[in-house]
Amino acid sequence: MTRTRSSLTAALCGLILGAVTAGTALAHCDTMDGPVVRDARTAIEKRDLTPVLKWIGPGDETEVRGAFARTLAVRDFSADAKDLADRSFFETVVRLHRAKEGEPYAGLKAAGTDIGPAVRAVDRSLEVGSADGLVRLVSERSGEGIRRQFARLLEARRHADESVEAGRVYTKAYAEFAHATEQLYEAAAVASEAPAAAHHH
Repeated sequence: MTRTRSSLTAALCGLILGAVTAGTALAHCDTMDGPVVRDARTAIEKRDLTPVLKWIGPGDETEVRGAFARTLAVRDFSADAKDLADRSFFETVVRLHRAKEGEPYAGLKAAGTDIGPAVRAVDRSLEVGSADGLVRLVSERSGEGIRRQFARLLEARRHADESVEAGRVYTKAYAEFAHATEQLYEAAAVASEAPAAAHHH
């Protein structure tokens, strides 16, 4: 597949998906009510770093342990010291987690930051112990995109015999749609086989 065709396929595939995943890199993990900070709070409360270590790489453990020790050492001095120490620890853990995932770190975002419907659905599915709602969300959104793009393809086909130019519009649309659909299908197959540990926030 040429670079041009690849880019067209990727673009159409994005349209088919309806941007369900667009913006999920807003990264739930860098919000004050996200799972990384939540586990960091638990670690501080229990004075046990174990809940945090799963979010970082082995090579970052020394830095996190140092930050944790400093936080515990000063947070009881005053309410301000507690707030500053805790936030410093949260920032350290989130920064290192983001680096582990190959994502930039731009500071902690406020609690309540919109994380998008897809990530909300993931979290809700984990809460209820069922992926049904998540499957419904992704299926409905991707289905909308497929129907929308198919309608355009069908319209192009209706005019395909009117002229050479119209015919080329149709064959181009057909090739793009077929490749994008194949790519979407293969991506779904890969996702169904991927281990849970492969998911990144």
